[in-house]
Amino acid sequence: MSTPRQLTYAIYPDLACKTVLVTGGGSGIGAEMVSAFARQGARVFFVDIAEEASLALAAALAGCAHAPVFLPCDLTDLNALAAVFTRIGVTVDILINNAANDDRHGIADVTPAYWDQRMAVNLRHQFFCAQAAAEGMRVKGEGVILNMGSISWHLALPNLSLYMTAKAAIEGMTRGLARDLGADGIRVNCIIPGAVRTPRQEQLWHTPEEEVKILAGQCLRERVEVQDVAALALFLASDNAARCTGREYFVDAGWYGA
Repeated sequence: MSTPRQLTYAIYPDLACKTVLVTGGGSGIGAEMVSAFARQGARVFFVDIAEEASLALAAALAGCAHAPVFLPCDLTDLNALAAVFTRIGVTVDILINNAANDDRHGIADVTPAYWDQRMAVNLRHQFFCAQAAAEGMRVKGEGVILNMGSISWHLALPNLSLYMTAKAAIEGMTRGLARDLGADGIRVNCIIPGAVRTPRQEQLWHTPEEEVKILAGQCLRERVEVQDVAALALFLASDNAARCTGREYFVDAGWYGA
């Protein structure tokens, strides 16, 4: 079994004091995004429904130049989502559409109500967050939107049909937003993580047999960590990626399946 490694992030001076919004920022990849941007000196706001974990994260990062601000929000409630942007009160310079849920499901068990709920959890809020953030970005003539995709549909993993449907759609949405917003100086990209080691994934799905299978399917025989995903996000959000838009960027250790 591979062991987690420590990663020293590059420093991007242009990220300091930028206003960043991370959805699903209370745990996993999202929490690392919050930490990574806060340690760059950005003004980070993050939303989540997991209040205990989110408050603990905010407290742990209180010593940053700008302490991250947790805003409780159920992203399936579009009125609550709109209220988040009102509470932030300034233009969001960088939006990270991270929130999602990959609960497994069988095709025969899917009802119309479950379909709608899964699309609301995994797809709909990404568009409406982008719509809200783009309003201020247009005025400034610049901005970055990073959508989170998934390796799952590229591999056709089992028992994830609705999740993969949403994640495939996010890649199409990314290209559409990049085209429509590019004239306003707004860059839109999609990050596609592989088998990222998070507490949720380790607890729910991980077994020694699954670890062997994942590593055997990757070109690099090391697990992808949350820091690997955050490092890519920092680059894509920075001026170093000023000509990167409308594309998908994989951080999956070359996972093509077993």
